Amino acid sequence: MPHDDRLSPRRGPVLQALGRQGAVVTIGNYDGVHLGHQAVLDAQRRVAARLSLPTVALVFEPQPREYFDPRSAPPRLTRLREKYLLLRDYGIDHFVCLRFGARLAAETAEDFVDRVLVERLRARGLVVGDDFRFGQGRRGDYALLCALGQARGIEVVDVPAFERDGARVSSTRVREALARGELSAASRLLGRPYAIFGRVVHGEKRGRTWGYATANIPLRRRSSAVRGIFVARVRGLGPRPLPAVAYVGPRPALAETRELLEVHVLDFDADLYGETLWVEFLHLLREDRTFATLEALRAQIALDVEDARHLWAHGTGIDGLGIEGLGTAGSGRSTPTTGDHALGGSAV
Repeated sequence: MPHDDRLSPRRGPVLQALGRQGAVVTIGNYDGVHLGHQAVLDAQRRVAARLSLPTVALVFEPQPREYFDPRSAPPRLTRLREKYLLLRDYGIDHFVCLRFGARLAAETAEDFVDRVLVERLRARGLVVGDDFRFGQGRRGDYALLCALGQARGIEVVDVPAFERDGARVSSTRVREALARGELSAASRLLGRPYAIFGRVVHGEKRGRTWGYATANIPLRRRSSAVRGIFVARVRGLGPRPLPAVAYVGPRPALAETRELLEVHVLDFDADLYGETLWVEFLHLLREDRTFATLEALRAQIALDVEDARHLWAHGTGIDGLGIEGLGTAGSGRSTPTTGDHALGGSAV
């Protein structure tokens, strides 16, 4: 999907683009943009088409739980930029980020509807999941939204829970699957492989001297939902995804505690510094562990690369994603196209 400048969450362009026509809005964390979220987006598109209005996704940064209790907040599935790219790929017309702080935390549900939905976004439709809560103390629910919407000319639609394998699809389920190393289960909940987006930065170049050059991508999140060594796939280096081995962790053998994403693209030799990539995680090769010497680490990296090559060559064993041969795109919806799109701060 080509980049559309109207998707900028900066305050001016979004509100100017909406004008007086209004919009159909959806609100939520949208962490992961999983199948449950996608069901809400599908319902939003249907309402917007019927009303001949654009769609708006309203998200919060930080996410409310991260504001109230940052120490116990779970790992993010998607940081803000990734949400933006995913929501853009699913057809959202406008992306609005609302900074969550003391003001929003203390704002009543009624004031939020009037200030944000009515005055700023001119909402004529609102589509939310059936578990949506908002306002001070999370007192706002679907019943209150319906009452407020009826009085203000806003059509309110709630979307029932989307289930897969007999249970509700949620960000928590995705995180739990990733923590267990069950990449196939996570992809079934997301509708695509789990992926991390980022820009390649300079590293120590130690891997290059060992014959395994890696692209270093800062995670830019408190903690990662995945950790270990993975068979991976990289998008953003050409028309087809490329097979790779990826590591997420703190690099204990090098006495580092900061988590990092390192990617070795198989049979690829080019300067990747400055490139923006999507790294898809397909299969857990092994969990992270500490090595007594750098030589032991180097030997294990060679084994990891060989194991990944074997899986790609035989086209089986990569968590049932139907990958048939080296570099094949595989089944399911693909990760969004890459692109470096400016993101502003608070939008309303």
